[in-house]
Amino acid sequence: MAGIFDGAVQNLIDAFSRLPSIGPKSAQRIVFYLLEQDEAEVKELADALLAVKEKVHFCEICGNVTEQKVCTICSDPRRSEETICVVEEAKDIVAIERTREYRGKYHVLGGSINPIRGIGPEDLRIRELLQRLQNGAVQEVILATDPNIEGEATAAYIIRLLSPIGIKISRLASGLPVGGDLEYADEITLSRAFEGRTKVAGFDAAPAQPATPEAATDPATPPNPPAANPNLPAVPAAETGLVTPPNPPAVPAAETGLVTPPNLPATPAAETGPTANTNPPATPGGETSRAAHPNPPAAPKN
Repeated sequence: MAGIFDGAVQNLIDAFSRLPSIGPKSAQRIVFYLLEQDEAEVKELADALLAVKEKVHFCEICGNVTEQKVCTICSDPRRSEETICVVEEAKDIVAIERTREYRGKYHVLGGSINPIRGIGPEDLRIRELLQRLQNGAVQEVILATDPNIEGEATAAYIIRLLSPIGIKISRLASGLPVGGDLEYADEITLSRAFEGRTKVAGFDAAPAQPATPEAATDPATPPNPPAANPNLPAVPAAETGLVTPPNPPAVPAAETGLVTPPNLPATPAAETGPTANTNPPATPGGETSRAAHPNPPAAPKN
């Protein structure tokens, strides 16, 4: 590209501009920074760039970067042979290893399907993945491609290839990031968050009980009484205030003041005083009130 600088300076700026995430201004700052450094430091940087290209290559098994034929992860006997995590780039392995949650093997595709850039399935290391699954030791394949259009297309293509094999295929959950705001999330992120939601509390609804003939004839009986929830904790009766103990303790008679002892001794009549006469003498009609006489005499006729 044409620039305001000529010769080696502009060539180096153009070279840095071709690197990912580095624009012309950033490349210009890097070049002028190198011009201000000592020749020894610049030579050290140049030697490091050449050494990376000469010594570092990709692992023969998974495609990770290594200076040996097999990377340290594939040669580690403590790693599980039953799971393979499929990633797009070797840098994705570093991100997953930082979590310390995965102890299986990896497989680097070397990119993702992108028709715009001319990258198809034959340009990726998908054939090598199928060869690794032929030994029968792998039980699960975890797809950890990027959650974008290219990553989704790559994951869908791999799922279509591996489905007839009968191996368990899983996909990393995607959704809202930790510390992010809901209002700034896009539609795809929100839809994935709803699909991958997890249960944190509650219980599943119990199935409805079939109605019995007795319940159908009795309108006071509900047709399907709600079933008791076995997951709810028992509430003590003292806290509810509604449940009566099945066997209440007996209260002593002396405390109640209402219960007469069952066997009282006989008391002489002299001590009790005059007793009520069972057959009281007849009382003259004038002294008897209307309320006390059951059949009051008829009034005289004039």
